[in-house]
Amino acid sequence: MRSKVTGAQRWVVKIGSALLTADGKGLDRAAMSVWVEQMVALHEAGVELVLVSSGAVAAGMSRLGWTARPSAMHELQAAAAIGQMGLVQAWESSFAEHGRHTAQILLTHDDLSDRKRYLNARSTLRALVELKVIPVINENDTVVTDEIRFGDNDTLAALVANLVEADLLVILTDRDGMFDADPRNNPDAQLIYEARADDPALDAVAGSVGGALGRGGMQTKLRAARLAARSGAHTIIVGGRLERVLDRLKAGERIGTLLSPERGMLAARKQWLAGHLQTRGTLVLDEGAVSALSQGNKSLLPVGVKLVQGSFRRGEMVVCVADGREIARGLANYSALEAQKIIGQSSDAIVGLLGYMAEPELVHRDNLILV
Repeated sequence: MRSKVTGAQRWVVKIGSALLTADGKGLDRAAMSVWVEQMVALHEAGVELVLVSSGAVAAGMSRLGWTARPSAMHELQAAAAIGQMGLVQAWESSFAEHGRHTAQILLTHDDLSDRKRYLNARSTLRALVELKVIPVINENDTVVTDEIRFGDNDTLAALVANLVEADLLVILTDRDGMFDADPRNNPDAQLIYEARADDPALDAVAGSVGGALGRGGMQTKLRAARLAARSGAHTIIVGGRLERVLDRLKAGERIGTLLSPERGMLAARKQWLAGHLQTRGTLVLDEGAVSALSQGNKSLLPVGVKLVQGSFRRGEMVVCVADGREIARGLANYSALEAQKIIGQSSDAIVGLLGYMAEPELVHRDNLILV
């Protein structure tokens, strides 16, 4: 099963607050430098990498001299605003020492629940990855409210893994993985090396208590693994203080807890598309488009669409039909009004017709399911 790790080509790495701030003493730049060196090695080996970094609130707390995480929203937002400056500067300077560019992305739950913003975020991240830039993602605590907050960066990391269709989610934490009992109270506790993410027996050993600096605990990491599994990603929960931890994972060493999805990546994502989104419009296809979708596993290009029906926004689900029968359904990269202007035309003509091009495809094959 560890071959799933060594062969993974797109990683989301999440690093927790306790690790990043040396348990609240301030940003641990020496530790960050060690992780960066390993992430650069992964990058050089061809791994596409997205970093989800906690630590903004904890770093702000350290600068302010606070020892307990604030509960008042305005204090939480103030700490995040103060800490975010140093956090991003630390990552940027550390990666720059190795000649790597980084990009800061701040997200809220609304960004990933709104389909248009979901596709916008996905397109941006895909462009950054293709440019060999390492995105550094954090929750936007400075504007977050109780209604939209993720609740913890483990959940955020899992949703990012879904967003970028990662093969592997690595959660670096201050414990060596999941144990069959609490190792702080039971010296005979055994590390769980491998399990299915959906195994209900894991709930009993995950607990529910987080640390003083972060919002998560082992229960949130288990929940994150189950969220990541929706798109077929494997998750490893592992101690971030283990020597050369990322190098050892890449080499296939049996460390940490590997939680595997029930289905493969493609099957899981297609099931999500099929079962969770309502359709908003219809695209009538020509014979060439039907053949490309049915036999060639291709994206749907504007040139293959004859008619647009209904009213839909970018990111909403549309049905693809031909001769009165449904062929496929997927997430539209353009609104109905925009689609009407570009159908029947080559992708090269999109910029001239709309003044910009969000994507060359009307529906990308990764966001399309045959029916």
